[in-house]
Amino acid sequence: MSTPPTLPAFRPLYDQIRALLIQSLESGEWKPGEAIPPEPDLAARFGVSQGTVRKAIDALAADNLLLRRQGKGTFVASHAGPDHRHRFLRIVPDEGPKVAPVSTLIDLVRDKVSGPVARALQLRPGSSVIRFRRLLAFAGRPLVLDEMVLPATQFPRLTLERLAEHTGSIYAFYEEAYGVRMIRAEERLRSVAAEAEPARRLGVEPGSPLLCVDRTAYTYGNVPVEWRRGLCLTDGYGYFNELA
Repeated sequence: MSTPPTLPAFRPLYDQIRALLIQSLESGEWKPGEAIPPEPDLAARFGVSQGTVRKAIDALAADNLLLRRQGKGTFVASHAGPDHRHRFLRIVPDEGPKVAPVSTLIDLVRDKVSGPVARALQLRPGSSVIRFRRLLAFAGRPLVLDEMVLPATQFPRLTLERLAEHTGSIYAFYEEAYGVRMIRAEERLRSVAAEAEPARRLGVEPGSPLLCVDRTAYTYGNVPVEWRRGLCLTDGYGYFNELA
């Protein structure tokens, strides 16, 4: 008995336009913070209705790739903007408003990657990477010790001095200095006991409980470009994520 043929997958027209818009974003046709063309112009460009373009833009806005501004137009979302500056920050006070952290860089080294970090970044073991660390203080208290690992080929000539000269977020630095935009991230959380060096940085006793947050951040095309481990104190603070 023959197997019936598989029917081609149906893809709504708005989703096809969404994919074309993402291609334009990925190619750098419209850079972070820039306005994209008006909906009528895009409809003419793609040969579809304005409603189809609007639906595609709505989907990209829901994914935080585009940002609508009433009366001004639609803009490419940027980590340098106030709406996205701390988009991935999940450490918040138990009470009161969200606090913007103050970042202090610690060190930067070039290294060879292996194990889980190589797999997370989809790199061959032994590939060159850049590792740097920073301390985040909230309301004057050091609460997070971050270690970031980046593929060296995507971030040439990166130095601690270049990072220190930038006054915005790390992700805004990636955007502005290297044209690499983080569009999504995956995180795994677990509890760990503070080892001696992180304990000293965070001002606690060795063995104190810490929240360990491992993150892999991705750019367009689902390409991983940063692995990050944050060791976090949770005395008066916690990890907050809104699920919808």
